[in-house]
Amino acid sequence: MSGTKIAQINSSPAPRQNARQLHSVTKPRLPVQATGAAGIAETSGLRERKKSHMRQQIIDTSIRLFRDRGYENTRIEDIVRILEVSQTTFFRYFPSKDGVLREVGRRGFVCIREHLESELSNATSTVERLRRMYQEMAKEAESDQPLWRAIVLSGAMDPVRSPEMRRPDEIGAGLLREILEEGQKRGEITRDFPVVHLAEFMRGLYVTAVRRWAVDLTGPHSLSERVQNAVDVFLRGVQA
Repeated sequence: MSGTKIAQINSSPAPRQNARQLHSVTKPRLPVQATGAAGIAETSGLRERKKSHMRQQIIDTSIRLFRDRGYENTRIEDIVRILEVSQTTFFRYFPSKDGVLREVGRRGFVCIREHLESELSNATSTVERLRRMYQEMAKEAESDQPLWRAIVLSGAMDPVRSPEMRRPDEIGAGLLREILEEGQKRGEITRDFPVVHLAEFMRGLYVTAVRRWAVDLTGPHSLSERVQNAVDVFLRGVQA
């Protein structure tokens, strides 16, 4: 999942009003109240757009700082200072800086789901499906290691540490089981083990490779190469 996919970066702060605009000497006009259902809907829609814009600005600014300074060295004070908003405003949208990354993690699960759904629609062998899918995912992650380091350190995509990630995680797991189950029906994947176990093994190999790569736990190495080896080891054990 590349940074451009899981977070639309646009960190330019909203323009501030100058003193003349804030303290006009002219007599203020009475506000024109919107009437009727259409007026209420328009006001509500504008409010929601403003909230969505602020939420995205917080995400974009946080990610930029995580990349530049590192997750550990970024404070909420740094984020709100750049946005020129209060910490109260920040907490209105997210409970913590981890909360920002959980939103990024949720988008990451959407990308994984799209990869799995794409492979299910391809009329290729199970081996090719798995190899292509995990290589594409590894390449996307490799394009933004600083962001992935922050995601790993925060546990933003960990369904154990972040319960709200359990549903998106299960959707991805279900699609992977579907790919493997179809492989069993074709006679390409062994029936000696339950599909649910095979899916857990493959996901465990991939997650471990990403986590260790993201924090350079074993020194700099190619994630794509490590993932390719992991998929090959898995396939050697499960091919019928």
